[in-house]
Amino acid sequence: KGRWAERISRILLRLKGYQILATRYKTPVGEIDIIAKRRKILAIIEVKARSTQSLALESLGFSQQQRIQRAATWFLSKNPKLASLQVRFDIILVLPLRWNHLQNMWFIQNGD
Repeated sequence: KGRWAERISRILLRLKGYQILATRYKTPVGEIDIIAKRRKILAIIEVKARSTQSLALESLGFSQQQRIQRAATWFLSKNPKLASLQVRFDIILVLPLRWNHLQNMWFIQNGD
């Protein structure tokens, strides 16, 4: 179900004008479902397939957000040409008969 949701998400992102840079990007500090670029934005995207929107949103906790942020930092360290882009953390919710692309869902936490 997860891989299917990611595949659908990639197709829909392409239709919205995004260039898919990486999928299922694994690092020693975490994994990113989709990394996509559109204009001057680098979107770090988590895909959640659930039966309801509230279940999907609840499934992305703070510790998972931190892992994704660490993986994004890792990705940028390996791809310095992309460092000038604005980094955005998005979630794509794949629900029965619909999907929802939520942008700017959280920001990098500095550990304050």
